[in-house]
Amino acid sequence: MTINTNLILLVEDDPDHEALAIRALRKANVANEISVARDGAEALELVDRYEAGELPMPQLVLLDLKLPKVQGLEVLKAIRSKERASLLPVVVLTSSDEERDIVSSYRLGVNSYIRKPVNFTDFAEATKQLGMYWLLLNQAPPIS
Repeated sequence: MTINTNLILLVEDDPDHEALAIRALRKANVANEISVARDGAEALELVDRYEAGELPMPQLVLLDLKLPKVQGLEVLKAIRSKERASLLPVVVLTSSDEERDIVSSYRLGVNSYIRKPVNFTDFAEATKQLGMYWLLLNQAPPIS
């Protein structure tokens, strides 16, 4: 099992939020490849492929909670239930500020919970900061 230290998995169903996140990461000079899953079912399929060794593990998962087909909390639960994928750094990046979503995310093992700011400038800055931290400063555990 290898980790693709150049890969970010972005799980986001809103095309505008997807474009904003990618643009903000690029503006912050994050050159990582970004793979996008546009619903929870697609995200689960990718996680299964990572777990089976068919695809290299991403360095980071950015996970929205409000997704079609399978909700983000179910995706997080599935990631944490896998032997190898369980150690993947997962950051919830969502518009939800509901306490139950925050608590549930942490109970399921999320590494960080970030509420998407409403305006583009704040969203871009938050995305830039999370990219800088998780991709440049954070030392991820080895996944074997």
